[in-house]
Amino acid sequence: MQLTYKTITGKASAEFKDRGSKFHGYAFPARSAEEIRQHLQELKKEHPKAGHHCYAYRLGTDGLQFRANDDGEPSGSAGRPILGQIDSSGLTDLLVVVVRYFGGTLLGVPGLINAYKTTAADSLALATVVEKNIEHKVVLEYDYSLMNEVMMVLKQNDATIYRQDMQLFCILEAGIPLSHKESCLQKLADIRGLEIR
Repeated sequence: MQLTYKTITGKASAEFKDRGSKFHGYAFPARSAEEIRQHLQELKKEHPKAGHHCYAYRLGTDGLQFRANDDGEPSGSAGRPILGQIDSSGLTDLLVVVVRYFGGTLLGVPGLINAYKTTAADSLALATVVEKNIEHKVVLEYDYSLMNEVMMVLKQNDATIYRQDMQLFCILEAGIPLSHKESCLQKLADIRGLEIR
């Protein structure tokens, strides 16, 4: 069973030139389709005169959410080579966009594949890669008086806290690393008055 996955921590960019055409590559960490849309919109504002904004992304630890987009380039000449670089580096939860400014000379499909592949690879090579735990997501509901007990169990099991609403009655969203899932859930279940969803 896979317990960890690799992604990038921040934006990275690289440039590639071939026969007058300029390729600007960008790699972004992304966790949702909404984040991907935002990054694409920002790049279209940043490069309004570019001919193509080709991209690929892969989301989730199961690797089932992905897309490759050629944005007007010949089919399979841009998005697929970009996705190929994401996959060969074993990364997920990221978006890679390659923005192309046409230089007047046609590169042909092999030339385009090489340019998009190289630009994507260079962008990823400059990104900082981290290994993260695959997590089991839980929502905990409890009385404020149980706060210290709940937090102690989560901390001991390296859980990530995503959202907390601290009132008289608390709601907390957390991610428990799969490697600690059984023991952590057992300890949480032992806390009287704590509801686990």
